[in-house]
Amino acid sequence: MSTTQASSWREIIARPTASAESIESFALVIGTAAFVVGFVVATPLFWGHDLAISGAGSLGQFAGIAGGIVAGLSFAVARVLVHRAGADADPFAVTGARLHWFDVLALALAHAVIALLVWIALASVLEQSFLGAVVFTFPAVVLGAVTLALSAYVAFLSGANMTPSLLSLVLAVFLVAGVLAAMLSSSDPLWWQKNLSALGMTDDLSALAFNLTLVIAGVIVTTIARYGTASLPVSSAEDVKRRNAVRTLLVVVGVFLACVGIFHVDDFFWVHNTVATGMAVAYAILVIRLPRLVPAMPKAFVILGFVYLAVIVVLAVFFAVGYYNLTAVELVAAILIFSWIIVFLRNVGALQQRDQFATASPNAG
Repeated sequence: MSTTQASSWREIIARPTASAESIESFALVIGTAAFVVGFVVATPLFWGHDLAISGAGSLGQFAGIAGGIVAGLSFAVARVLVHRAGADADPFAVTGARLHWFDVLALALAHAVIALLVWIALASVLEQSFLGAVVFTFPAVVLGAVTLALSAYVAFLSGANMTPSLLSLVLAVFLVAGVLAAMLSSSDPLWWQKNLSALGMTDDLSALAFNLTLVIAGVIVTTIARYGTASLPVSSAEDVKRRNAVRTLLVVVGVFLACVGIFHVDDFFWVHNTVATGMAVAYAILVIRLPRLVPAMPKAFVILGFVYLAVIVVLAVFFAVGYYNLTAVELVAAILIFSWIIVFLRNVGALQQRDQFATASPNAG
């Protein structure tokens, strides 16, 4: 009876992405290193002080900022290691597409922002749960180091195990976290009476969070466009043209989304509105032409796209007659468009799995 030996530390360090075991083990190494760094950094910062749970100079602020930094770095390290290991070791590898440096940068920033907002939000909730409580020095140092360790561990695993489906989840979490952060930190409590873009008009932190969220999300959407369409089934030159058309429309949505964040509505009114409208038009064209561009796409998803488009049109009519304000229309339309993109990516993955299964089935017998 033979038993499988665990990988040695030398093998794990030399080939950190060679197997699921190596990835988990190296993620623990990264997490341990982040814990040590956090302990070393937090000790002089916290020494002799009792810290508040949330707010300026608090444990939550340290956890959010430092956790965001290590999360972004850990994700980038994971992608570098996976890239060096070759396409066979990369679960995100798709024939005809690859991650560029700006894709990795955008995804690293997305992970950093998610970690930042998660820790700050958790600290705010705990602050409300333990009113008036403080954290003593040594527990604060340990907790701060633990948040860094968890941030590094999770971000490394995300980077090493990144797949198109996981990318869609990252996009969803990032968009929700970024926009909610902008809403909660806005210096204008009545921003919603204007429009959604009003979040990006001020000079405070909320405007930076909102605009940066849109720019990074736009880059992620262009990544989705390349990877999602690379997996579409093609068997002729006409299929290639159709796939390129889908890719172009998705890239337009991503580029225009980034431009919405770059060109603020108060400084570039016409440009801002033009790219925002162009994004909606590109989405509408994609939904309407999808049955012809991707005939293999499941009918349920095609119908979902038309339902979403109909809802957006109804909302636009409600705004025109004064029943809804512009913020409600923009918010619901944005949710529908980006949820459609996320589900599109998952359906493309299902098509790829179906084709792989169909190819393998004749050989199975």
